[in-house]
Amino acid sequence: MTDPARRSLAEVKERVLDAGKTLYERGLVEGTAGNVSGRVEGGNVVMTPSSLSYEEMTLDDLVVLQPDGTKVEGDRSPTSEKALHLAVYRDHADVQGVVHCHAKHASMFAVARMPIPAAIDEFIIYLGGDVAVCEYFPSGSDELGDEVARHFKDRSAALMANHGMVAIGKDVDDAMKNAMCVEHNAEIIWGASLLGGVVPLGEPHVTNFTNIYGFIREHMWGAE
Repeated sequence: MTDPARRSLAEVKERVLDAGKTLYERGLVEGTAGNVSGRVEGGNVVMTPSSLSYEEMTLDDLVVLQPDGTKVEGDRSPTSEKALHLAVYRDHADVQGVVHCHAKHASMFAVARMPIPAAIDEFIIYLGGDVAVCEYFPSGSDELGDEVARHFKDRSAALMANHGMVAIGKDVDDAMKNAMCVEHNAEIIWGASLLGGVVPLGEPHVTNFTNIYGFIREHMWGAE
């Protein structure tokens, strides 16, 4: 079926640039770290460039790649994590936006190699459940891209061991919302652990909220 979330090149460029600037303004990245991408109607992918500050970044700085990684538009090099973004789009036809950032509290869990437990109902509804930690592979490697992509079958976020966090969505805005949801809840879980520990939601609540996530992803994300 036709995916209602897939947008024109101009629209996706606007959303990718806005998401990148929001990452910086919200303190989810420092300097030129992190990256954002969005899939365009037809399959090409818009990405943020490598080694350029978000404050300086303009629409003309964004890079457009074919699904195989061939650059079709842009004077700059794409993000060094292009393999990660392309692997996610390759393996998940319903995903139209990807955000990678180094949000402080989520990154604490990533460095500790501890999953973020889904102890809040919204966490399960938006993200599908616990946010797992991917096996470590070097940044920018194909192996890292493949490892991260395999975690998104029934989740909208994953932690990159000793690195940071990746979130996906039905469009770029949705991926950005999910990234912020991960960081918000990571801070709450971190604080709760200092207060004596995290109390799980338990059944039947976990199953009920998981089913809501599944329904939303199946019926509201869409894919061609």
